[in-house]
Amino acid sequence: MTQTAATDCPPRRIAISGAGGLIGHRLSQVLEARGDTVVPLVRPGSRRQGIAWDPEGSLEPSALDGIDAVVHLAGESIAGYWSEAKKKRIADSRRWGTWSIAGAVAASEPAPRLICASAIGFYGDRGDTVLDESAEPGKGFLASVCELWEDAVEPMKEKGLPTTHLRFGVVLSTDGGALAQMLTPFKLGLGGRVGSGRQWMSWIHLEDAVAAICLALDDADLNGPINVVAPNPARNRDFTQSLGEALHRPTWIPVPSIAVKTALGEMGKELLLASTRVEPKRLSESGFGFKFPNLDDALADLLA
Repeated sequence: MTQTAATDCPPRRIAISGAGGLIGHRLSQVLEARGDTVVPLVRPGSRRQGIAWDPEGSLEPSALDGIDAVVHLAGESIAGYWSEAKKKRIADSRRWGTWSIAGAVAASEPAPRLICASAIGFYGDRGDTVLDESAEPGKGFLASVCELWEDAVEPMKEKGLPTTHLRFGVVLSTDGGALAQMLTPFKLGLGGRVGSGRQWMSWIHLEDAVAAICLALDDADLNGPINVVAPNPARNRDFTQSLGEALHRPTWIPVPSIAVKTALGEMGKELLLASTRVEPKRLSESGFGFKFPNLDDALADLLA
């Protein structure tokens, strides 16, 4: 198996929102290395070169002239305490940012291919249930945000144009995201399971996440929801043990559920205590070959 659907695609011009983020930065490097031209979507007035885009406004279709595909990754970070103002920023950045990009793409002639980020938060807290792309949305704030996020491509649907929704799991990298935040306490020997430790964590190595985006760009038939997760999710207690072993540190200090809820509120409950056991059914059926299907190998690569 290979990680990309077509390695002989002609060079393309690909616009990326969130090109400076964890996934966007690495994606830009990979695309440019294979001969594509990356054009970032940037805030008006930014010193960076790219297409000026106001996520709270509109994007002129003419701004996408000569663009073959758009990868939309931008959105307010979900990290931090979820005040009502924070939750509004999380939701609005995804709804209106996606709406403006989808509107511009739909009005372009020809319309570029549109790849939009989403998240496995779509499924909510589902215990031990194995979830593929056909599963119904769950309950909770993240599930509702992911629904409106995916629904915001309505301008594309009205024109009968396909969109790919990449439902990312926990993306593992030492450059940012959840793993980077965990490293310091674990290196200090302060790591441990969270809550019962039985909750499922559906994760993916950054390199496989980027390869999945490339596959979606290369395979015009890979539309609709795509779970971007490794084929072997881990319970929190097992993830904790594997991380401790990779760092050669003990993991003896558990974090009780009540402490998570008290300190972090709704964010802690949905991000740290919820159980989401997701399988990458459509990626696997497409012939995608994971470079890091197993957690121990992924952590060994990242922490080498």
